[in-house]
Amino acid sequence: MYILAGMEPPSALLTRAWGITRSLAMYHGIPGRQRRMERFYRQFLGPGDVGFDIGAHVGSRVRAWRRLGVRVIAVEPQPDCLRVLRLLFGRDRNVEILPVAIGAEPGRAKMALSTATPTVSSLSTEWVESMTAQDSFAKVRWDRSVDVDVVTLDGLIEAHGMPAFCKIDVEGFEAEVLQGLSEPVPALSFEYLPMAHDAALTVLGIVEQLGTYRYNYAPVETMRFASEEWLSAAGLIQHLDKIRPLGRSGDVYARLNSRNR
Repeated sequence: MYILAGMEPPSALLTRAWGITRSLAMYHGIPGRQRRMERFYRQFLGPGDVGFDIGAHVGSRVRAWRRLGVRVIAVEPQPDCLRVLRLLFGRDRNVEILPVAIGAEPGRAKMALSTATPTVSSLSTEWVESMTAQDSFAKVRWDRSVDVDVVTLDGLIEAHGMPAFCKIDVEGFEAEVLQGLSEPVPALSFEYLPMAHDAALTVLGIVEQLGTYRYNYAPVETMRFASEEWLSAAGLIQHLDKIRPLGRSGDVYARLNSRNR
């Protein structure tokens, strides 16, 4: 299966192929992960719902959500990931693949790409610079860039309807994504990295301004909540403060308070 294109040196093509193959193995190749994902997201999404996958990457959420009967809007600006998404879901009428990024306002932006580790490609220059200083990112290289179109979440809602759930995984660009949203969505998630703790609190503050939410936390790719109860923003911050020294990333989930009663 040949999903990469372009006149490049063989070494560059091999690196790109390795990066995409690694992502496919990580997100589609682990036994049982898709079933766990379906069970987990069933509490947010069901047949006929709209789901926004912001930072769809190679489509693991798209695959799980489609098995739940969800109409998926898959947003992904990385060219190599787009080729994978189109190969896997291009014939599915209930998957809309958008080759754009989401930001605070419409326009154009430059995305830093990591060829060997495409999961950490980012539109945030500050985030890339801060991660470069982290020991866990010592071997990561952002070795090329691409200009991408940017739209807002408000624009996405106008075009596709209100999502029942919006997943945001954009490597340090979460605040900008949410700044382009003017009304609360029923449920959403955003990534939490201990080394970017303060940035996560900024994102949380933006969510709090949108509506009255309750929160929970799931350690990375476990598809299990850490708390048996949904927490206030203050309760979530206390939880994040406790797990921060462990250095393990995960995702924060938010639901409008009325949906938790």
